Amino acid sequence: VANEGGKHWTVNEVRALIRIWSDKNIQQQLEGTVRNKRIFEQVAARLQKFGIDRDWKQCRTKYKNLKHEYKSIKSAQDSGSTSKTMKFFNELDAILGHCTMEQASKSDNDESERPPEWTEAKSEKDSVG
Repeated sequence: VANEGGKHWTVNEVRALIRIWSDKNIQQQLEGTVRNKRIFEQVAARLQKFGIDRDWKQCRTKYKNLKHEYKSIKSAQDSGSTSKTMKFFNELDAILGHCTMEQASKSDNDESERPPEWTEAKSEKDSVG
């Protein structure tokens, strides 16, 4: 069954997309913008070099779907569920895992790295009576 993006992505196509997505340069561009048509045109052009014929819209849709699926599995795992999984989870975790921790410092999961506004906002709410 074809989805809105045309024909289904093959495993190799998704792997190629993830390989391009894992490029630090592409990641930085994607993190810094919402209007990302130009970035996905770049991604599509790079896929073309692998002989994969996808337009920028298909690339963006696949990117969004993968990201969404990854996030839902990640949050399920965080809440203790290990039943959910997806095909490219480890590859995506290598790319997206750092985003959730705001570029986690070298000392992984250091609790003192919390943004100050978390503690301030809480105490302000408490004092407003």
